[in-house]
Amino acid sequence: MGARFRGVLVASVVLGGVSTLASATNGYFSHGWGARSKAMAGVATALPQDTLAAATNPAGMAFVGEGIDIGVAFFHPSPRGYEANPDFAVDPATGFPAGPFVTPGDYDSDADWFLIPSFGYNRPLGERATIGVSVFGNGGMNTRYRDRAVWENFAAAPDQLAGVPGAGEIASPGGLLFLPTNPPQPVTDPSVPPPPTGNNANPGGYFTATTPTGVSLEQLFIEIPYTYRFAGGRQALGIAPVFAIQRFEAEGLEPFRGASVAPDRVTNNGEEWSYGAGLHLGWYGQVSERLALGASYRTRIYMTDLDDYEGLFAGGGEFDIPAMLNLGLSYRPWRDLTLAFDYQRIFYGDIDAIANSNARDISACFAPGAKPSYCLGGDNGVGFGWETMDVFKFGVRYDVDERLSLMGGVSYNSDFTDGSMALFNILTPATVRWHLTLGASYRASDRDRFTLALSYMPEERLDGANPSITQDQTGSLYMQQLDIEIAWSRRF
Repeated sequence: MGARFRGVLVASVVLGGVSTLASATNGYFSHGWGARSKAMAGVATALPQDTLAAATNPAGMAFVGEGIDIGVAFFHPSPRGYEANPDFAVDPATGFPAGPFVTPGDYDSDADWFLIPSFGYNRPLGERATIGVSVFGNGGMNTRYRDRAVWENFAAAPDQLAGVPGAGEIASPGGLLFLPTNPPQPVTDPSVPPPPTGNNANPGGYFTATTPTGVSLEQLFIEIPYTYRFAGGRQALGIAPVFAIQRFEAEGLEPFRGASVAPDRVTNNGEEWSYGAGLHLGWYGQVSERLALGASYRTRIYMTDLDDYEGLFAGGGEFDIPAMLNLGLSYRPWRDLTLAFDYQRIFYGDIDAIANSNARDISACFAPGAKPSYCLGGDNGVGFGWETMDVFKFGVRYDVDERLSLMGGVSYNSDFTDGSMALFNILTPATVRWHLTLGASYRASDRDRFTLALSYMPEERLDGANPSITQDQTGSLYMQQLDIEIAWSRRF
C-alpha cells in the first residue's frame, strides 16, 4: 500500500470523525452519494462518475480512474414535524381524557441546517485492479422539538399523587398516568378514599416529559473497495469491507420509562456510540458501447449495542444497519446523452429496533413487576413500524461539450410505515417520497472538475393514529427537504 493511499485513508477517517451527518433521505438512507450521482437522483449502480461510486456499487470504481473527490452538502430538512388533532377520547363521567394523548397543535422541529462532507479516493493496481476508499454518511432520523414536551400528557406531574379523581390527576387504563392540559374540575366520589400518604406516582418528576424532545441518529461509513476487471476490461467485480460508526441520542421520552425493561436507559443519557462492519459486493458490465448494467448488495452491518439506550430499542439496544440491494442500467441513445435507471431496496423491515410494530397493546408494560418481552427494550420490544423500502431512480446527463455537463433526475420511494403507527413516528417523520434533482459539472482543467447538485424533496404527509398509544386520536407527520452540494474532483 503506497504512502499516498495510507495518507488518504488516515485523512478520510479524520474527515469522517468531524462530520455532522444528515442527508436528503429515503427513510434515513441518503438518496445518493457523490455530487454527480445526487444531481441525477442518486443513480450510480451502472453509471460510476466519481470515487463515491463505491457507496452504491464498489465495482464502479474500476472505471473512474485515479483521483480524489471532496464534497460538501448543505442540508435543510424543514419544515418537518407533526400535527396532532383534538379528537382524543374523553370519559363522559369525569370530563377527563380517557387515556394518554399528544397535545393538539402543529409543531415543527428545529435544528434545520446540517453540513455534510464526503470524500473518495481511487488508485489503480496494475492494468486490471484498483483499490480505493469512500467516506460517506446517513442521517435523517433527527428531530428536536422545543416548543412543547411531546409526551407531556402521558405522565403525572412531579410530586402529585395518583390514584383517583379529586387528587389532581387521573389514572388512565394500563397504568399510564397523565395530567390533561387545562383539565376540567374532576368529579369527586366521596365513597372513594383519597390515596394513601406517600403514594407518589412520579417521584422527582421521573416520568414527566421534558423539552427538547427528539432523537438524533448519525451514521458514518468507510468503504475500502477492491476491484478486478475482466472480459477484455469491459466488466468488473468489486468487493469492499464496510466499517460503520453511529451516534445516537434521545431526549424527552421520560413517560416511556415506565414501559421499559430497563427504565434508566430510555432517554436523556447523552450521546452513545456504536461500531460495526459488513461487506459490499458489486458487478458492473459494459454490454455494448451504449448499454451498461450493474448490481450490488451490501450486507446487514452488525453494530455493537447502544448500551445507554438498551431500554428503548428492541433486543437491549440492538441497532444494526439494514442491508441494501441495487440494480441499475445506463444507456446512451447518442454520444452526448446518457439515461440511467436504478432500483434500490433497503431492508428496514429486518431491523427489529425500527421495524417491530408499536400497534400492540402495551398496557401490561406499565404495570409493576416483570415486563413482557414486547415492552421497550425487550427481546421483541416495540419499534417504529418501519417497512422494507423500494426506491426507483431515473437520471439524465447531457454533455454540452467536453467541459460542461448538465444533469437532472427524479426518484420515488415507497412509504416507510403505515398510518396505524403514525403518531409514535413523531420522533422520525421520514415522510419524503419524491426527490427532484438538477446539477451541472464543469471541467476547469484537464485534472480538475467542479460539480453543483441541487435536490428538492417536496413536503409529504402521513396521516394516521396510534390506537395502542393514543387511542382514538389522529394526526399527521410531515417533512420537506432541500440539499445543495458542491464538489471538487481531481484526476491524477
